[in-house]
Amino acid sequence: MTISSSLNAGVLGLSANATRLATISDNIANSQTYGYKRVEADFHSMVIGDQRGIYTAGGVRATTTRLIDQRGSLVSTTNATDIAVRGRGMFPVTPAVSVGSADGNNPMMLQTTGSFRIDDQGYLKSDSGLVLMGWQANPDGVIPAFPRDSANGLTPVRINTNQYPGEPTTQMRFSANLPATETVAGSGGAVQPLTLEYFDNLGKSETLSVVFSPTVPATGSSNEWTMTITDSASDDATIAEYTLTFDASRANGGTLTNVQTVTGNGYVPATGMIQLDVAGGPIDFDIGALGSRDGMTQLSDRFAQVVSEKDGSQVGNLTGIEIDANGNVRASFDIGINRILYQVPLADVPNVNGLQALDQQAYRVTPESGAFFLWNAGDGPTGEVVNFAREASTVDIAGELTELIQTQRAYSSNAKVIQTVDEMLQETTNIKR
Repeated sequence: MTISSSLNAGVLGLSANATRLATISDNIANSQTYGYKRVEADFHSMVIGDQRGIYTAGGVRATTTRLIDQRGSLVSTTNATDIAVRGRGMFPVTPAVSVGSADGNNPMMLQTTGSFRIDDQGYLKSDSGLVLMGWQANPDGVIPAFPRDSANGLTPVRINTNQYPGEPTTQMRFSANLPATETVAGSGGAVQPLTLEYFDNLGKSETLSVVFSPTVPATGSSNEWTMTITDSASDDATIAEYTLTFDASRANGGTLTNVQTVTGNGYVPATGMIQLDVAGGPIDFDIGALGSRDGMTQLSDRFAQVVSEKDGSQVGNLTGIEIDANGNVRASFDIGINRILYQVPLADVPNVNGLQALDQQAYRVTPESGAFFLWNAGDGPTGEVVNFAREASTVDIAGELTELIQTQRAYSSNAKVIQTVDEMLQETTNIKR
């Protein structure tokens, strides 16, 4: 029985070291594979116990663990959509073959690094056939609230490489200084014109023409101007007209003291807002509240446009895509705007090493890993997303070669045990002769 157990122990030793050799081979083969996580083989003794003072060899068994929690060094690249996670967390991806499927099911897989480029359909896809996933932003760039313990809100990241749809202007802020000398008796009463650009519902550029006409009194100073606004989209028709009166006191000199509506919608004194009805719809036109020095003023002898701000944009062409540290997929357009299209979250699980390893350095959540939670990059326990970077393999070649030599010696020793047991059994057989 003891000799037979020795033979069994030797066979198990060969099997365990063969398993270790397989992990070493895999590690060395993937020493230059981006995102590869080293596999480690552990040996565990098997004890049968003593029976009446006779020892019985139990042998050994091998278990393997992929050390997913280890992180490789970051390697710089020249592609803005090459990304890696610095710290804890993984970003979601899905197989390209599932994208656009009839059932709409995109199984979530996880990666710590990837090289993504826009394919012929606009998806950010890696050479290995995995598509980056994220939460799609609203047209204004705001990310809606999505569930953090579910993949239901995640969609494949798809970029419209042709044009960016224009957005209509809905708000404008404007202020200017009107020359006080023009409302004094005997002045020339020079009209002060200016133009303001806005964008209509189709992304076309239109113009608001604003003309300030001073009221010149017979004596003294009127401190009064007529503001006339015309719209190019309405064939330059007048859409609003107001009489502006400015304060001449020492305390509030030069600020608006009254706005009288001649035509158009009324002025709101508390907010300084006028709603202009242009051809494409209303625009909230802010000229400043009464008494505010941030709005319209009448000072000195010069006309100057101080502030002109607006929202909206015209149609633009895509010039670049990049992913920032917070996982935001940002698009740059030739019209000078930068817009968030998606946000790529980072998934975290209680036991990272419990994830199921798949092809292409991807992983899947399992009962052993625990349930995932989606964090914004940089929040909670997760790290940040680094672009223009890939994560290197965690394999140390020198260490693997050292273990290879040790494994070879251990394998040879176990083979020697089997050879010795065979010779002893042969001797036992020869006793009968």
